[in-house]
Amino acid sequence: MGTTGRASDEQSADGLNVRTRKDSSATETLGSVLRLVLVPGVTGAALAALVVGAILERVPLLLAGGGALVLLILLALLGGRRRAARRKPPVTRTALARIEDLRATSGETADVPVKFRLTVAPEPEDGRPAYRVKISQQINLVDIPAYRPRGIAVVEYRPDEPWEVRIVTRPTPEWSRRAEEAEIDSAPESTLVKDPDDGGGAWCLLGLLALLAGAALVVLLFRAELFTSEDGDTGASPKPSSTTSSSRTFTVSTTVSGPSSSMLALGRMRETATRLEARAGTSDVTAITIEARRMEIRGDSARPPGGTVHLQLLPYELFPALVGEARTTLGVRDPASWRIDVTPGTGTDPGAGPRVRVTVTGAEGTAHLDADATARIVDRRPVGQTADSG
Repeated sequence: MGTTGRASDEQSADGLNVRTRKDSSATETLGSVLRLVLVPGVTGAALAALVVGAILERVPLLLAGGGALVLLILLALLGGRRRAARRKPPVTRTALARIEDLRATSGETADVPVKFRLTVAPEPEDGRPAYRVKISQQINLVDIPAYRPRGIAVVEYRPDEPWEVRIVTRPTPEWSRRAEEAEIDSAPESTLVKDPDDGGGAWCLLGLLALLAGAALVVLLFRAELFTSEDGDTGASPKPSSTTSSSRTFTVSTTVSGPSSSMLALGRMRETATRLEARAGTSDVTAITIEARRMEIRGDSARPPGGTVHLQLLPYELFPALVGEARTTLGVRDPASWRIDVTPGTGTDPGAGPRVRVTVTGAEGTAHLDADATARIVDRRPVGQTADSG
């Protein structure tokens, strides 16, 4: 009676241990999958944040991306140390194995890679039936004749990872004697064990997709600022005049972005003006406004040619020098913004041409300078002086 009770208790304990191991394995698998998705996803988002922050010149975005990468590296280092500290030395057992098949591949050294198909027969005390396994191991050319199909070899295997099998090339005399005397039947093919991590290609693909998804998410969040956003004709509306003809007023603007997105970049103003001219369908406009990353043109088809500015006749290449002059000579120590306004002449002098005004704003206030159509400065209004109402 007592023996039966103890046996029942032992069976119950064994069943509980099996269920515990299964639950632990499932938890570890779920954790591995989450790490495989989250870590590449966050890495992709952090890398994209660095690139987007550099393009848009957003310091907070750069700091966020760099901080996330540094945090991931620290977590990886700490996690690796914890796993190394918790990892126990592998426990191996010695057993006999039947060589079902072997195939040597070419090698450039004395040790040749050999692929084995084995039937491993664990010792009875291990409590595990015979099973099949496929391994690859370096075997010296001199020792290869000792291994032949249906022969018996001495192997070492890990009970917790039975696919980890290694042929013992120099067994002890006792195991050599046992290998010569033993006869092992082939195990069925259904007992073949494989390393569950062999499907690394699928996991790598999943990690790559998570990396790309994280990067795409950041790009989508800032897509409006990353790509050139051009507003349509915001003020286009036909206005009937007192005669049978009609006039059209329009406003067309564009905002540029990118690593060299400043309007002060060489050729950027003329290139942007050409694009706006194509969208407006005319080169005669009534006003042009240029800011650090934005250009806007306004027009009225009812205006006579003398009351308009021709987009392609302006010296855009000289405008950056005017901006530099205004930022350094008008009493604004640290200008926060600048703006160029181009308007037709006042009309008092028909040959005067367009007027170019460069305005800078800073903590001290607002100042501006005026130039003619050749970018020659004709007037200055430093900080503190009354602005010209014209």
